Amino acid sequence: MSGHSKWHSIKHKKGAADAKRGKVFTRIIKELTVAARNGGGDADTNPRLRTIVAEAKAVNMPADNIKRAIQRGTGELPGVSYDEITYEGYGPGGAAVIVETLTDNRNRTVGEIRHILSKHNGNLAAENSVAWMFDKKGYIVVDKGQAEEEALMAAALDAGADDMRDDGDSWEVMSTPDAFQKVLDAVKALGIEPGAAEVAMLPQNYVKLEGKPAQQMIKLMEALEEHEDTRKVWSNADIEEKEIEASLA
Repeated sequence: MSGHSKWHSIKHKKGAADAKRGKVFTRIIKELTVAARNGGGDADTNPRLRTIVAEAKAVNMPADNIKRAIQRGTGELPGVSYDEITYEGYGPGGAAVIVETLTDNRNRTVGEIRHILSKHNGNLAAENSVAWMFDKKGYIVVDKGQAEEEALMAAALDAGADDMRDDGDSWEVMSTPDAFQKVLDAVKALGIEPGAAEVAMLPQNYVKLEGKPAQQMIKLMEALEEHEDTRKVWSNADIEEKEIEASLA
């Protein structure tokens, strides 16, 4: 899991330090609207909505903004309709890339994602050309300083987790997407605030990148993540922590 966890954890730490709040709010508002449209506006009966509301509160989004986004999703207020579209492609060194988007203009988004990939020595690919290389999993990262291994493992497995892995200074807890919310609730019930918690596309295998291809890949991932329609970006690139840190300095 080294490639995913290193990239993810470093990006998370940096993001927590200098998050572009406007970009974060825009993405969360889109996600609230789509979640409410697909599963209803009650967070108690809509697990996806409950997760996004918690994320909104964590970044101090005003309650009125959350409420209005949900009401646009349920149709109580007029608003833009967003489509969930996933794009697949390849980056430098042949590493696979998956970009999840929320867009109100498919033609604009596909053109811009294609341009970003091309500009950074990558290319857009056909549907399912790389998705088969990933597994969709609930993914929770817990700093070792926050939890005793046995207590965390017992709580996670009792709640339906599949596995818990040692990733150096943190634990990675895996589950099926359906079990994710229950496992997350169990982890938080221990008084733990995870470093990361999401339904993720986790690579089955990794492509090791070093030197120039690694630096190009880091720039590609950043450009994709900064696009206004991007929800999540995944890759099977395995890049040394020192290279990521150097590029983010």
